[in-house]
Amino acid sequence: MQNNDPQSHDEAFGQSAADEAVAADLAALQARVAELEASNAELRETVLREKAEIENQRRRLHRDVEQARRFANEKLLNELLPVYDGLESGLAVESADVASMREGISLTLKSLLKVAENNGMAQIDPLGQPLDPDRHHAVSLVDAPGKAAGTVVSVLQKGYVLNDRLLRPALVAVAKD
Repeated sequence: MQNNDPQSHDEAFGQSAADEAVAADLAALQARVAELEASNAELRETVLREKAEIENQRRRLHRDVEQARRFANEKLLNELLPVYDGLESGLAVESADVASMREGISLTLKSLLKVAENNGMAQIDPLGQPLDPDRHHAVSLVDAPGKAAGTVVSVLQKGYVLNDRLLRPALVAVAKD
C-alpha cells in the first residue's frame, strides 16, 4: 500500500524544506557565534595589551617623578659649588688682613645672592619704605625725627621671597607717631 495522496507528498516536501531552512539558520547562527567569539577574544587580547601598556606607563611615570624629585636641586647645587669654593679658598688663607677677608666675604655673598636670584629668590630690604605687614614684621617702634610714621627706619633681618611667595618676612623697626 502506497500512499498516493498528493497532499501528504507536499507536506513531506514542506517539512523537508522547513528542516533545511532551520538547518541553514542554525548554521548561520553558529557561524555568527564563532565570529563573535573570535571578536571577543580579539577584544580581550586588546584590553589586556592596553592594560599592560597603562601599567608600564604608570611605572615609567612613577620612576620619572622619583628621579625628578631626587635630582630637583641639581641645578641649584651646581650653581652653589663656586660659592663653596670661594668660602674654602677664603678659609685657606692664613695671613689675610681684615680688609681682604671682608672683600672676599663680600664677593662670596654677591655670588650667593646671584645664585639665589637665578633660582627665583629675592631679598626684601624695605629700608625707607612704608611698613607692609604682608612682607615685614615690625619688632619695634622707634623715634625717628624727619621720618613719617609707619616708615621702616631700620632692618634687623632682611626678608626673602621665592617667585613672589614670602619665604621669610623682613624684621624691621618702624618710626612711631
